[in-house]
Amino acid sequence: MSALHIRSLLALSVAAALLAPGVALAQTAKEQELEARVAQLEQQVQSLLQAMQTQQATTTQVQAALDQVRVAPPAQPADDGKPKIQGTPILTAGNPGSRFSFGGFVKLDAMYTDTNAGEIPDGTAGRMFYLPSSIPVGGLAESNGDTDWHAQWSRFWLAADSDVAGKKARAYVEMDFFGGGNTAFLGNEVSTNTYGVTLRQAYVQWDKWLAGQAWSNFQDVAALPDAVDFVGPTEGTTFVRQAQLRYTSGPWSFSLENPETVVTGWRSAARTISDDNAFPDLTARWTSKGDWGHVGVAGLVRQLRHETATSQAEGTGYGVSLSGKFNMGASDDIRWMLTGGRGIGRYVGFALGADGVLDAASSDIDPTGVLAGFVAWRHVFDPKLRGNLILSRAQFDNDTAWTGLGITESAQSIRANLIYSPLPKLDLGAELSWGNRELESGADGDLRRIHTTVKYSF
Repeated sequence: MSALHIRSLLALSVAAALLAPGVALAQTAKEQELEARVAQLEQQVQSLLQAMQTQQATTTQVQAALDQVRVAPPAQPADDGKPKIQGTPILTAGNPGSRFSFGGFVKLDAMYTDTNAGEIPDGTAGRMFYLPSSIPVGGLAESNGDTDWHAQWSRFWLAADSDVAGKKARAYVEMDFFGGGNTAFLGNEVSTNTYGVTLRQAYVQWDKWLAGQAWSNFQDVAALPDAVDFVGPTEGTTFVRQAQLRYTSGPWSFSLENPETVVTGWRSAARTISDDNAFPDLTARWTSKGDWGHVGVAGLVRQLRHETATSQAEGTGYGVSLSGKFNMGASDDIRWMLTGGRGIGRYVGFALGADGVLDAASSDIDPTGVLAGFVAWRHVFDPKLRGNLILSRAQFDNDTAWTGLGITESAQSIRANLIYSPLPKLDLGAELSWGNRELESGADGDLRRIHTTVKYSF
C-alpha cells in the first residue's frame, strides 16, 4: 500500500470521526482526544513508510547481486591485450578460456540375417554387426533367418580445448551404448532394451603428446570405408582402441600401448586372454597427406606372454600395415588397407585369429601368421546420394600340428550399399552383404544380411 493511499485513508477516518452523530464540536476535551489520536496515527504511518523504504532498498540490493551472479561481466582487456575472464566462470574446474564442444549421432540399425550352417546365438555381438568369427561353420541346417533392430551404436562425445603453457590442450571423452543389456527382466528385449554406456575414447592431448584411451597408432581410421555396418570390412582391417602414450611430430607418431595376449591351447580352438605381459606394445607410423588423399605405413612390435601356476610361455609378435585413401576426381575415391605379420591376431578383425598357440607343455608360444586387407570404392551420384562397394579378406598361416584343424583358416566378405541424405546430417542407408568363414578342416559357413540404417548426426 502506497503512502498516498495511507494518507487518504487517514483523512477519511478523521472526517468520519468529526461528522459522526452525537459529537459535540464545541467540547474542547473531545477535540483534544481526537487530535491525540490523529497524532498517534500519523506517527504509525511514518514508521510504516520508513519500514517500506528500508525493505525496498534491501530488495534492490539483492536483485543487483543476483544479476551479477547470473550474468558475468564481459571480458576486460589485460595489459597484454589478451581477454581476461572476470566474474563467476561457467565451470570452476576449467582452465581460463576453455572452449567446450559436444557432438555425436543417433543411429537405428535394422537387419535381417541368414546363415547356412547354423544360427548365430541370440543377443551376441554377431547379431548386432558383421563379426566374421561368429559365422557358424560345419552345421547341417540353415537358419530360418533372424531380424534384429537396435540403437546401440548411437554415440556421444564431449571435448574441452584450451591453451596451457602456450600450447594447445584437449580433453576428450567418447561413448556409445554397446555395453551389453542388463541381466534383469527390464533390461532385455522383452521390455526396455536397456544397454550400458561403453567407453570408446578418453584421453588428454597437450602439444605433441597424447595420454589415455584412443585408437591404436597401428590403425588408420581415416581409411575405413563408408559402410552401413558398424565396421564393414571387419576381417580385413586393424581395429583396436586401448590405453596408450603417444608422441606425434609432423608425419611421424610413436606409441606405447596396453599389451594383451590371445592364445589357443595345444591342438585346441579354445582361447585364453592373458594379461601377463611385462612390456607394452610398441608402434610407429608415418603418414603423408595431400589433396590427392593420404597414405600411411605403420609398424608394430610386441611381446606375447602367458603364465600359469606351473609354466610360463613367451613369444614375439610383429607386423606392418599399409593403408590410404586416393581421391579420383570430385565423385570417387578408393580406400584400402593391407596388414601382415606374425603374432598380431588380436589387432585384426576383432581377434578373428589368435596371436599364437601354446606348445604341448605350455612353455612356448608359436606366433600365428596373418595377411589381411580390404579395398573399397566410393562413388557420389549427387550431393544427396552415394554408394560403396567393399571387398575384404583375411588369411591365417596356422601350424596345424600345433593348432589342429578346428581353427579359422580364412574369412572374406563383399558388400554394396546406397546411402541417401535427404536433409543435412541425416543418412538413410541400405546394404547387402555376404560373408564366409572357413576352418583348417575345410568346413565353412556363409552369412547373408540385409542391413538398413537411419542416422542423424549432431
